[in-house]
Amino acid sequence: MIKKTLYFGNPAYLSLRNNQLVIKLPEVEKCDALPESFKKQVEVTKPIEDIGVVVLDNKQITITSGAMEALLENNCAVITCDSRSMPVGLMLPLYGNTTQNERFRHQLDASLPLKKQLWQQTIQAKINNQASVLRDCRNEEVRCMHVWSKDVRSGDPDNLEGRAAAYYWKYLFGQHIAGFTRDRDGVPPNNLLNYGYAILRAIVARALVGSGLLPTLGIHHHNRYNAYCLADDIMEPYRPYVDELVVKYTDEYGYQEEMTKEMKKELLTIPVLDVRM
Repeated sequence: MIKKTLYFGNPAYLSLRNNQLVIKLPEVEKCDALPESFKKQVEVTKPIEDIGVVVLDNKQITITSGAMEALLENNCAVITCDSRSMPVGLMLPLYGNTTQNERFRHQLDASLPLKKQLWQQTIQAKINNQASVLRDCRNEEVRCMHVWSKDVRSGDPDNLEGRAAAYYWKYLFGQHIAGFTRDRDGVPPNNLLNYGYAILRAIVARALVGSGLLPTLGIHHHNRYNAYCLADDIMEPYRPYVDELVVKYTDEYGYQEEMTKEMKKELLTIPVLDVRM
């Protein structure tokens, strides 16, 4: 079953009752202009086992300890956002698989050649997916990207990932937006890409925990301050799915500095996108 993604952008009170997430909207309850019959219907419940991702995007959201415990026990990813509505925190369960200890040991014992081969496969998949997005969304020539994908060696010592990325971003947005470069603090639609990647990262980290793997221990990323190195590794081939969503949205609605609810709604469909393996 596909898990649900719940987004909260208004003040809300989240609690637990009978293994159901109870959602109350205090602003509606306090509004005297609304009839009492309507106020009694504002309480909504959602089965905990149906929830995969929860996004908290308001400073006046209250969530009880019982609700948080139930969400994490169900391997739900809880994302908190900052004052700019950008994801800033991620909470995951400490364990999500019965064979977690054994799998941790396999991760720790993985040899360097194995990690390099896994990174080679990861980058090959990423470049091929980027080529598909360029071809489908911009009708660009992608033969060179397929060549680079085939030429990726173990560990990608030639940094063909970087060469493909330069070509990819140039023709995906660079020719349409003056001065565009892929940068976290860059001009739009970098803001949409940042938001989409944060959602993708949470989904991947949640899946890793559910598989009994340690998200911190990566195959390529190894920043000492990064708690999700493996998630950052595994999400690489899936980034183009986010890029494609952003391209289609911006082609239809243009580039905007401020993220709207419609933008977020579009990007929150990432967990249910079809992926062909």
